[in-house]
Amino acid sequence: MTRKILSLVLAALVVNAAGVPPAYAGTKEEKQARLNAKVRASILKLGTGEASRVKVVLRDKTKVEGYVSAAGDESFTVTDPKTGAATAVAYPQVRSVKGNNLSTGAKIAIGAGVAAAVVFLILWKVIVDED
Repeated sequence: MTRKILSLVLAALVVNAAGVPPAYAGTKEEKQARLNAKVRASILKLGTGEASRVKVVLRDKTKVEGYVSAAGDESFTVTDPKTGAATAVAYPQVRSVKGNNLSTGAKIAIGAGVAAAVVFLILWKVIVDED
């Protein structure tokens, strides 16, 4: 009985170890390069203009809020809509970026929900008026 339990536990451990992907340690420069590429991709995905609102936290814990007015290969510019002050931010300075604009799928879902609500209200009005 003990051999059976021990063999089942050992088999479970082997299966568990086989399913875990290996974690590769990279140098600090490689990690920074990956983070820079991720930030650059997210900024380019948001686009530029007043609809592309962002909250950026820099490595020195400074927070910059506004919209992306320009995006380049080495840096991007965040403009405060209240004051109009533009702040150039280099990609290596960024700790995190949060964008506030909606994706195309979210916009379509909101539009479909509004359309469904309008149709429901029209049908409700027609049914109530017939009674």
